[in-house]
Amino acid sequence: MENFTPFTSLAGGALIGLSAGLYIVLNGRIAGISGVIGGLINGTAKQKAERLAFIAGLVIGPVILALVSGYRPPITVDANLPVLVLAGLLVGYGTNLGSGCTSGHGICGLARFSPRSLAATLAFMGTGLLTTFVMRHLIGF
Repeated sequence: MENFTPFTSLAGGALIGLSAGLYIVLNGRIAGISGVIGGLINGTAKQKAERLAFIAGLVIGPVILALVSGYRPPITVDANLPVLVLAGLLVGYGTNLGSGCTSGHGICGLARFSPRSLAATLAFMGTGLLTTFVMRHLIGF
């Protein structure tokens, strides 16, 4: 395993959990990214400003880390644009259908012992594993 980084992964997971916990304690809201982005369309002006700040933090945080630490992880995207667009649409449809995304259900929902989040997380993790297996081992993509 060339990409096995248990300590940095553990630290990253702890920071994500800490930020999700602080968000619900300080704002009373679940840090589900699909809900935050969806609220940009339907929310009040105050909610939109809060959500834009949240999303800006998601984008600016790694940039600041790269500037401070000098570390820039290699980023490769193997899929072409139509595949990325299709994948994005499917993710959007799935998060709407499941009333949440991986961050909302997988991080925040499981931490609150939500049965719905457990079902959703098992469904998208199982589907992801099955899709990866089919694409890599049966189709050879």
